[in-house]
Amino acid sequence: MNENLFASFIAPTILGLPAAVLIILFPPLLIPTSKYLINNRLITTQQWLIKLTSKQMMTMHNTKGRTWSLMLVSLIIFIATTNLLGLLPHSFTPTTQLSMNLAMAIPLWAGAVIMGFRSKIKNALAHFLPQGTPTPLIPMLVIIETISLLIQPMALAVRLTANITAGHLLMHLIGGATLAMSTINLPSTLIIFTILILLTILEIAVALIQAYVFTLLVSLYLHDNT
Repeated sequence: MNENLFASFIAPTILGLPAAVLIILFPPLLIPTSKYLINNRLITTQQWLIKLTSKQMMTMHNTKGRTWSLMLVSLIIFIATTNLLGLLPHSFTPTTQLSMNLAMAIPLWAGAVIMGFRSKIKNALAHFLPQGTPTPLIPMLVIIETISLLIQPMALAVRLTANITAGHLLMHLIGGATLAMSTINLPSTLIIFTILILLTILEIAVALIQAYVFTLLVSLYLHDNT
């Protein structure tokens, strides 16, 4: 079991070609759309959730920040569907790959920071030096604030990767323990299986929460720079 502990995190291949791109493009196909004037309950619920999430994230933004609303809504839907599909057996979760999460975090963070330097350069530079800072501490604080700014996309990516990976590993270990105990002790197997069901429910919640947290933090970075 230990040999295959990280096997589910290896990027799959088809005939020697990486299949990660196809897996990344698959979740958008699951989002239903309607061509009719009157929508069914599923699409109505979907639109209600999108409007609720968009309203909650865009309330604090000005007109320039609200131009990112479509991108942020698309981001949270993509991460949420990818995380949920990764909970299926024998599936691959792209958000467990740090490289992919960095590929999402760095452009969004860089776009927000560049927008801040273009539109409000004085306010953007003011973040590097808090008001009332003693003169001897100015160089140290500038270095600390610069590092804290540059580490933001890394923190975004590592947070998402760590939470999704930890949940998958825990489910893998408890699932293996359930299978091993099934031939030894039935009462213990039932207890462990109950824990596995509860953990699966928790992981569904974590998948949705992490998608919301990732998008919310990008939205906060955008708010600080617009």
